[in-house]
Amino acid sequence: MAAAHEPHPHIKEVLISREQLDVRIRELGAQISEDYRGKDLLLVSVLKGAIYFMADLSRAITIPLSLDFMAISSYAGGKQNTGVVRLLKDLDEHITGRHVLLAEDIIDTGLTASYLLRILRARGPESLRICTLLDKTVRRIVDDLPIDYRGFIIPDVFVVGYGLDFRQIYRNLPFIGVLKDEVMEAT
Repeated sequence: MAAAHEPHPHIKEVLISREQLDVRIRELGAQISEDYRGKDLLLVSVLKGAIYFMADLSRAITIPLSLDFMAISSYAGGKQNTGVVRLLKDLDEHITGRHVLLAEDIIDTGLTASYLLRILRARGPESLRICTLLDKTVRRIVDDLPIDYRGFIIPDVFVVGYGLDFRQIYRNLPFIGVLKDEVMEAT
């Protein structure tokens, strides 16, 4: 167990605390509830990283909604996005004529989100918008990416926790943290 001043022995810095996450997600949920009142809302998320955000966001939204998931692969198990996106699991729900909100854990280059928007738009939703917990704007390659709801803008650091991983671990940390350099270099 980590000491009180140290949240986890592999974490260099807590970037966003659990308390900050809770407050901001409640704010996002309130805004989404207002914007989608009276509409057929389908909240779509990408496994595995966004699962914690999706669960908390869906509970913060006070209007009726449906949930669905996709699974994609865009990383080669490390910290760099390969730029190649593969669809591993598609939606179970039909989205034609529905109001779809894509809930992302993090958007950095924008390549993955752009890919998802392209394939979802082709299915004829009534509307398609993005809500991201983390926005790493400094790494953006896709300039015209429409992000309607944003939790936090973060610097160009590799983050883990609250669903985000490094080689499939650290997802269960209750905060967003920066790994120590030696942890990433050791693998």
